[in-house]
Amino acid sequence: MIRSPLWVTLLCSVVAICLTATGCSQANHRESAPPATVGIDLKPDTTGNGEAPGALAAATTLPTLDRRLLSATSLAARIEYTSTSGITDGRTQVTATVFVPRGTPPQGGWPIVVYGHATTGIQSECAPSLSPTLLGASTAIAALVKAGYLVVLPDYQGLGLATSEHPYLDSTTVGYNVIDSVRAARRLVPDASDRWLAAGVSQGGQAAWAANELAGGYGQDLTMVGAVSLSPPTDLTGFAELAAAGTLTKDQQASLQLILVALAAEHPDLRLDDYRRGVVAQKWDVLSSCDDSTSTQRTEAIEQIGPDDLRPSGPDQTAVLTDYLQQRGLPRTPTVAPMLVIYGGADSFLPGAWTDRALTAACTMGDVIDIQFQPEKGHSDIDVSMAFGWINERFAGQPAANSCESFIAAQQPAEEPDTTFGDTGESDSGADEFVEGE
Repeated sequence: MIRSPLWVTLLCSVVAICLTATGCSQANHRESAPPATVGIDLKPDTTGNGEAPGALAAATTLPTLDRRLLSATSLAARIEYTSTSGITDGRTQVTATVFVPRGTPPQGGWPIVVYGHATTGIQSECAPSLSPTLLGASTAIAALVKAGYLVVLPDYQGLGLATSEHPYLDSTTVGYNVIDSVRAARRLVPDASDRWLAAGVSQGGQAAWAANELAGGYGQDLTMVGAVSLSPPTDLTGFAELAAAGTLTKDQQASLQLILVALAAEHPDLRLDDYRRGVVAQKWDVLSSCDDSTSTQRTEAIEQIGPDDLRPSGPDQTAVLTDYLQQRGLPRTPTVAPMLVIYGGADSFLPGAWTDRALTAACTMGDVIDIQFQPEKGHSDIDVSMAFGWINERFAGQPAANSCESFIAAQQPAEEPDTTFGDTGESDSGADEFVEGE
């Protein structure tokens, strides 16, 4: 399927491409070249119920796409398809890009990998599909396509189209978007398989995990073989706790501001002024932008955020925020396919303890998870080289490793040593000396 050096190169490049969940693509990957959407209408199969999840509304070629990626594909297209909002359960329109390998598809059709991108912003113009380089992801996508995968890169709801808001870090919405992108790609490409895998980094890691949970019901017409979740946002409630304490890191401050933008759009009764003040209130629109013209201002504004600028105004407001964040997080239900989770213990955006809580809950639900914890790694420098073998094994149908039993055991607090001896209730002096010496 895929040669090991290719996957090592691919996934290492993926991690290097804007893994931070603070929207680094907003500042670093905007191009002045024309959008990659001016092309030929492919007249896709739009028959049937246009309101059904995965229904294909439009497809256009991508003539201005990165030439290295174009040369690797037999088809590169931007599509618009129907999906579902995790907030309202209503139908939405979402965009994605689809890339088909050259050559003859294998028996059963092209296997599909959905690549979940990291945070690019929350405005419609922040979509990877509007960028000739896919906001820096084109190299990774090209490697996947050359390896023989049909690759789908969903923009996520609200990115690429101005018809709805982007519900930033709402796991259910991005999970739906990922599953429906597979359906839409199969409508576009008759030679596509129903076997697929989700792989994502940061926000994309959340999307891959969420899709795995939703696949049993929402995606039961497809065959999901696994999910790779790298540095995923899972248990988000810590944002509220740290905001109340005034101890958010810069990474966390930038992301919480984006979360608040999304929450205000979803809940009109939410009083933003209960959660923002100082430079955050003054530079609200700048902080929310992914336009290259405001990137310097945004960076400067983030540096000026103080400990009180995102502090909830009181315990009630902290409780409200905690509840909203809990609704966006993971896990929610058992997964249907094995999962690989890689995360770092020195992550300044998503502390390892937050991921530990999510993994404990998921393991308790019975999930099969290969857990790779790297204590000295941060959010964007985790070692992902082992993912090659893991993904190959999933498509080959081999049993997956499950770390849950040992992980749960390691989370249990150590028992207090028993220092009593005999029936008299008196302690042995030698034992006392040993315990005191420890």
